[in-house]
Amino acid sequence: MPLQNRVTPDGSVKRYSAKGTFMGNRGVLHDSRKELKRQFKTKAWITCLLEFKGRKRELMSPNAYTELFFLDEVTAFAAGHRPCAECRRTRYNEFRDAWMRANAGDVSSSIRAPEMDEILHRERMDDDKKLTWQSSLADLPHGTMFIVNDESYAVCDGKLLKWSFSGYGSADSETLPEKVDVLTPRSVVNIFTSGFRPEFHPTATL
Repeated sequence: MPLQNRVTPDGSVKRYSAKGTFMGNRGVLHDSRKELKRQFKTKAWITCLLEFKGRKRELMSPNAYTELFFLDEVTAFAAGHRPCAECRRTRYNEFRDAWMRANAGDVSSSIRAPEMDEILHRERMDDDKKLTWQSSLADLPHGTMFIVNDESYAVCDGKLLKWSFSGYGSADSETLPEKVDVLTPRSVVNIFTSGFRPEFHPTATL
């Protein structure tokens, strides 16, 4: 049976066989039997490279952080994760600078990772439940994810795509409402609106 380590756009962690294109963590979530006991332990939810400096890890090792996997960066952002400041330093810097432009109005001063983590946590969770917010579908920028009838969708260069663990498929836009519940945190959507482009899984362009 696959380990429970695949993250959905709503931030929940499920079982699925394929790994995805990014890894990440939220602290130690599993027990000695490699079973999840919690959805998160820290407010620092990060997105990492699958490989970094040749490091090798046994998945869900005792007392080590729980390796989580995402279809793509778009999914990770929707769930409320941000780029890792170690293995994805360049991307983290891009994200931080875009955050300052979109959410603070300038990049003359900096914001630290714990400050972003605190804001993201308030925007993504309420008593361990995923928060959403309503928006006109037509106003959502590239990379934003939303949910309709328990199905997750993404906006990709003006197209609407339906999400699955294995990739994206076309969505019937005529069946979707004008207003939707947005999964991607507001601060991140502000960043997308400013021009920051998250990475999509290759199936988004098929």
